Amino acid sequence: MHVLVTGGAGFIGSHACKALAEAGFVPVAYDNLSKGRVAAVKWGPLEVGDLSDRARLDAVFAAYSPVAILHFAAAIEVGESVTDPGKYWRNNFIGSLTLAEAAVAAECLNLVFSSTCAVYDGNTMDDLTEESPFGPINAYGGSKRATEMMLADFATAHALKTINFRYFNVAGAAPGAGIGQSHAEPTHIIPRLLIALEGGTGHMTINGDDYQTPDGTCVRDYIHVTDLVNAHIAGLKRLLEGHEGGSYNLGTGHGASVREVIEAAGEVVGHMPQIQIGPRRPGDAVRLVSGSEKAHRDLGWVPDSSSLETILADAWRWHKSRGWET
Repeated sequence: MHVLVTGGAGFIGSHACKALAEAGFVPVAYDNLSKGRVAAVKWGPLEVGDLSDRARLDAVFAAYSPVAILHFAAAIEVGESVTDPGKYWRNNFIGSLTLAEAAVAAECLNLVFSSTCAVYDGNTMDDLTEESPFGPINAYGGSKRATEMMLADFATAHALKTINFRYFNVAGAAPGAGIGQSHAEPTHIIPRLLIALEGGTGHMTINGDDYQTPDGTCVRDYIHVTDLVNAHIAGLKRLLEGHEGGSYNLGTGHGASVREVIEAAGEVVGHMPQIQIGPRRPGDAVRLVSGSEKAHRDLGWVPDSSSLETILADAWRWHKSRGWET
């Protein structure tokens, strides 16, 4: 059974392709290669195309007749979404709308959507649940929330079944798989930190140390990429069994501050980076932490590889083996 994986040449998408192949599916990576890497496509065919290209999507659906879609393709940088919101609404919302219309036309009515905890109120200090108030504070979260709402309308009108996975900070790498976060100038903390620890930049900038948290730095819930994609496989199987969709948080329930992540990485690598304090980054929430009781109850999912130490050790192993070539 073929499964279309949008963004399948990217960090999370390539890990999803690996997990799909191990579960007996044939992943078809659909990627415009603006961020993804051809070398990361190892477990099925690659179809190069953009979500905005309806004719290309129609051709791929016709060629493979996929039973489902795992939809990862999106612009994901929070700070950029504040300064260039149009990019995020075009890529994330309009691209997803085009994909949904193509899926319905092809009668591919099972979709697992890569959403985000950024759909919630970014100013709360409470742990987040699926019932927490919405209120995204940047265009990234706004475009993802709007996509969830659009897909719900498609469920009503066209019986498109969707699972929305709202996840937190994803990092790590599958040991021995030869895939990982591979951007030359990453914006996420863990790849930035590992570059600093190896001496690539010589320092680590903390974006704000005056937040209302115990040590003044932002707090996030970190999840290992292999745990994350295992949830997607569980969600996919649930849809194929005929269940209706739903929305699920994917987190661990444990938050770590920026300073705590830096200290843990120093323990893994054996030395600390040079630290400097910079201004707050526009659009950053103070605290994003959630457990995943609903995913555990409905999908039997447990994030058993998501200790911060395991995430950092696997990410560091990937970093040393592959570097940061684009």
